[in-house]
Amino acid sequence: MTDATPRTESARDRVTNIAARAEDAFHEFRERRARGRNYTEAIIAYAGYGSTGWVRVLGRVLLTRQPAHHRHMHSTGANVRGWRSFTSIPVAEAEVIVRLNGDRHVVTADRGGVVDVVVETKLAPGWHTVSMQTAESEPAEAMVFIVAPETEIGIISDIDDTVMVTALPRPLLAAWNTFVLNEHARMPTPGMAVLLERLSKTHDGAPVIYLSTGAWNVAPTLTRFLTRNMYPAGALLLTDWGPTRDRWFRSGSEHKRNNLARLAREFPQIRWLLVGDDGQHDEDIYSEFARNHPEHSAAIAIRELSVSEAVLAGGRARDSNRGHSRIPMVYGPDGAGLAKKLEQLELL
Repeated sequence: MTDATPRTESARDRVTNIAARAEDAFHEFRERRARGRNYTEAIIAYAGYGSTGWVRVLGRVLLTRQPAHHRHMHSTGANVRGWRSFTSIPVAEAEVIVRLNGDRHVVTADRGGVVDVVVETKLAPGWHTVSMQTAESEPAEAMVFIVAPETEIGIISDIDDTVMVTALPRPLLAAWNTFVLNEHARMPTPGMAVLLERLSKTHDGAPVIYLSTGAWNVAPTLTRFLTRNMYPAGALLLTDWGPTRDRWFRSGSEHKRNNLARLAREFPQIRWLLVGDDGQHDEDIYSEFARNHPEHSAAIAIRELSVSEAVLAGGRARDSNRGHSRIPMVYGPDGAGLAKKLEQLELL
């Protein structure tokens, strides 16, 4: 005899749901207040990726009172301090029109105003332009990279402490880096731009994905930083902060794991070169992916933090999985050091 009693919601679930509903109510209040002050909708379009039959389109819908040309500057090149990104007002569940390759798609943003959707299309490999807008906004454009079916190697790189010197785990320094400094004050990791550019050119047509636990709010700042410091163009896969329907805060580690698994499904022919650092969880996450998906893993390249960086980062990660995978894992203090190791593996 089966127990037909419905499962009751736990106290933790109720509290978490309350937190998510409270956040939604707060955003709704801000949106109503802003619209009453003549704020209008604006789109920030982010670089995406896809295959010859589909494209993952990324963007965000916000409310702003800035003139159109200022909105364009904010999304592409203005000297904007980080904290301004976190005062933006997201438009929940906004209807967004996506135009790509002459086709028109109508999609819906999530509760944080983030657009992360897959649309069907037919495009040749290489870079293409996607346009996004709402009924109120002006169109915003971004580039999407279409991966050729014969592509065998792809590049996935972390951002904080990998391509950009930071101290993210330290609360005060993280707040300073995120909310106060602009991209001019952020320092590129020595040699990493050259390394990623060499990898991109060595493996012609390889997609470049920047996978980070950073919030979508700082995507424009990160994009400008990567462009200014000559990193190869690629899609940003970021996350959103705050409560979800089933937990108090989004998990950065789960965000990375989920996107790695998704990329393996989307591109079954590609082996990924995974680039990260030993200051957070990259070794564990990448090692786990390599064990579970050896056919999708080319190598793992880990940047070793300096002593001072490791202190600021709260110590080095201790990878219990080191050596438990058939996929090679190399270490180096900077891009040049990693390049030598990857040359030995004939990946450069």
